[in-house]
Amino acid sequence: MADRKTEEAVENPEHVLIHGQKVALKKLLDDFGSMRHALAQYKSETRAAVLRRREEKSLKPFQAELIRMQKYLEEHNRRMIILFEGRDAAGKGGTIRRVARYMNEKHYRIVALGKPTVEQRTQWFFQKYVQQFPHGGEVVLFDRSWYNRAMVEQVFGFCTPEEYQNFMHGVVGFEKDLVRQGTILVKLYFSVTKDEQARRFDRRKTDPLRQWKLSEIDVQAQDRWDEFTRQKYEMLRRSHTPYAPWTIIRSNNKYRARINAMKVILNSVPYERFNPDLDFVPEPDIVVSGAREQEIMEAQMLRSGKYMA
Repeated sequence: MADRKTEEAVENPEHVLIHGQKVALKKLLDDFGSMRHALAQYKSETRAAVLRRREEKSLKPFQAELIRMQKYLEEHNRRMIILFEGRDAAGKGGTIRRVARYMNEKHYRIVALGKPTVEQRTQWFFQKYVQQFPHGGEVVLFDRSWYNRAMVEQVFGFCTPEEYQNFMHGVVGFEKDLVRQGTILVKLYFSVTKDEQARRFDRRKTDPLRQWKLSEIDVQAQDRWDEFTRQKYEMLRRSHTPYAPWTIIRSNNKYRARINAMKVILNSVPYERFNPDLDFVPEPDIVVSGAREQEIMEAQMLRSGKYMA
């Protein structure tokens, strides 16, 4: 009988001895499982950190070119405006930070205007933006711009139909005059898919370092996806012009979006390259012209009755 119990205990032990201490086998296995999970997570995070550092390093040659570009603008007294538009969580802010990271602070500004004041509501719509325009030798990067009226304000009813139509009729002439008088205008639209936007919103909800980014409008963005898509199409159709074209940046992959946005910006200025051996050609699956994007959206609409992202 005793031998049978001993055999059962060996075959199905409930405890094991470790350094003379009796330890429950279940707890030991649970601890081991937790350690394996933690190790796997650590390895994953380490690989991600290594990849991020590698990506950030690969941006530096283009960031050096942006400094060279700035010098050209300063020497030739040229003005430059870069518009960063797109859906919430499309990667605009992260790209702006990388573009401006090493630039001369004396010769660039990042502008992100809030809600209009009571006084601004009585002004000409473009007036608050014009007040932020660059002087000679300066670059101004707009984190959202006057195209708020074509997208967010129209979708959420923050402007009247008449105000919207006045904007759409006036913006083409406004930008034509701006470019005619020597301002370099770059209009970038960051295009993210619905699933990727949802994933980024979920991360904002759980990450304490990103929760401040989540607004009430963000919460409604997924529900109003099709409305935003219709407004995007109308914006491209009515404001993509030869002198002020839109460039679409596919931004599901943040790194590729950032480096290609830099290429588009650099290619818009006739400065002498700092490193001519760099590849300045944008990736065709990341950078799409506004005209081509309209064609893609129209084809999508014909096939399914819905617009593409």
